[in-house]
Amino acid sequence: MAKRSARRTQRRMHETDKFAETDNVRRLFDEPQWSPVDEPVKQEKFRDQKYRKNIRAQNESQQQLLDAIDIAPLVFAIGAAGTGKTFLAVAKAVEALESGSVRRIILSRPAVEAGESLGYLPGDMEDKLSPYLRPLYDALIDRLSSKRLKALMAEGVIEIAPIAYMRGRTLNNAYVVIDEAQNCTYGQLKMLLTRLGWNSSMVVTGDPAQNDLLPGMSGLQDVADKLDGLENVEVVKFSRGDVVRHPLVADMIDRL
Repeated sequence: MAKRSARRTQRRMHETDKFAETDNVRRLFDEPQWSPVDEPVKQEKFRDQKYRKNIRAQNESQQQLLDAIDIAPLVFAIGAAGTGKTFLAVAKAVEALESGSVRRIILSRPAVEAGESLGYLPGDMEDKLSPYLRPLYDALIDRLSSKRLKALMAEGVIEIAPIAYMRGRTLNNAYVVIDEAQNCTYGQLKMLLTRLGWNSSMVVTGDPAQNDLLPGMSGLQDVADKLDGLENVEVVKFSRGDVVRHPLVADMIDRL
């Protein structure tokens, strides 16, 4: 027993020497890359992006989208992947909900696989649709805490629904986001756009160059072209120069 106690004492002394006496917990790594309690200079060295309560445009096209959402009840955000279309639309939806401009948020996207079939998925309807709607959950969690998001969804204030269940509805006092609209047919988009009710706004996002439907079936570009120029409808187009992801994404868009 004495030898075992001596070994424990030596181990504690060794750990005390290795870690600062002011540390309350042991480090998992000898040289952590970033810590939220580091000084601002050290934070900026290892962390490129920080959470901002109020979103800010990263380029001219994003500013056009933000301005269009503020002035028009129907906005199309069309263009290259990685330009922040979905994130800005969802962020403005949360902003409108918190300011009291709308009473609920409705997010919808087509349940279409990207080139492969997932087959049978177990669980109830929410479990089956969760993989398709995951990008919308990610954008919401980025603006709201996970706990608050669950509470708002349980109350019906935030609803995430597939396009198949939107027919026949009238969306009053709501902020509606239609994501991945390039995977909608002309008929589906016509149905969705005519759901718009009183005191509501709708943002339709998509990239016509990345649709997963058969050639000629996507109706996003046709619908946007026909409605462009209509009063209270804004169409904002994004290009490779507006990409806010890894710089390599913009280069790949030109080559692929």
